[in-house]
Amino acid sequence: MITVLTGSSAGIGAAAALDLANRGHQLVLVGRSSERLDGVASAVERASGSLPETFSADFASFDDVRRLAERLRDRHERIDVLVNNAGMMTLKREITADGHEAMMQVNHLSPFLLTNLLLDRVGRVVTTSSRAGRTGALDPGDLSRERRRWSGWLQYGDTKQANALFTVALAARGVAATCIHPGVLRTGFAAETFFMTLVHRVPGMGEPVEAGGARLAALADQEGESGRFYHKDRIVNVPARMSDPVLAAQLWEASLTAVGL
Repeated sequence: MITVLTGSSAGIGAAAALDLANRGHQLVLVGRSSERLDGVASAVERASGSLPETFSADFASFDDVRRLAERLRDRHERIDVLVNNAGMMTLKREITADGHEAMMQVNHLSPFLLTNLLLDRVGRVVTTSSRAGRTGALDPGDLSRERRRWSGWLQYGDTKQANALFTVALAARGVAATCIHPGVLRTGFAAETFFMTLVHRVPGMGEPVEAGGARLAALADQEGESGRFYHKDRIVNVPARMSDPVLAAQLWEASLTAVGL
């Protein structure tokens, strides 16, 4: 089974890579840092005896994503599973060279672009979302929060809501797609925030990254119920803002425009 895993150079992605390798997946690892990717690839080889392919790409650049898609298409006629796991969180408002707020581009628009460029070859799509999507107030006409109050956590919630709605929209198009909140994990993700400081310092607030990696890998390894949101290892109902097919369709159209498709 050929599995493309983005955001695999550290954290939950690196943990999921090891788990998927042990499940027999033929991995294609994607990350921003080629040096870190090489380290994960070596760990996978030690664990499974097979060295995975690696491709570096910065999801803050649509050009990078398009080049990545071309390289993947050149190498693989079929991709059984695409795991959209690349993500970021920052309290600062940053605009990419493509003109979009950085979290929205890295967490949603670039995975949206990559998925669409590979869609005719992909069997299933799994996307890392978050229960933070419950706090989202996504406006398809204002994805970068140019006309609304800026807050890093509110924007992050918007992007995680977008992940869930993207899954709904894919399922509506007949694509096997699921998304997951893998848990609150002790990783380097969002290290600048007070919340993640508490996760690392307060006993019981966070879980080891391996726990989240195992959950992501388990979902990637099974068919799952298309269009649904998984919390750790089970399906949960989410608010309408994360499951509304009309809002999902509006986001799809806005995303097509944003990425130039």
